Amino acid sequence: MTANRTQILADSAGWVAVLLNVIPGLGAGYLYQRRWKAYWLTSALATSWFLAGVVLAQRADVAAESENQLVGLIGLLVLAAVSATEAGFAVKKARLIEL
Repeated sequence: MTANRTQILADSAGWVAVLLNVIPGLGAGYLYQRRWKAYWLTSALATSWFLAGVVLAQRADVAAESENQLVGLIGLLVLAAVSATEAGFAVKKARLIEL
């Protein structure tokens, strides 16, 4: 018997998906859940954020470099927190549907 997407998501451990999205970040928990669209969207957002930082850093002076790095880090941490929260909610929703 082949499991559908909802069954795979419901059977996954929510805490693992959340932890994988926070610790290595950038959507690794989505790979665990086999949610490819969410993974590629998160990867595209992280890449865009990184490229925006590179472009903006070219016009910044040396004094603002540490501030720019902090803004970049905070942006990636927010992305990791949002993706982790969403991954946890997706597991809860899939489990409710399976009931």
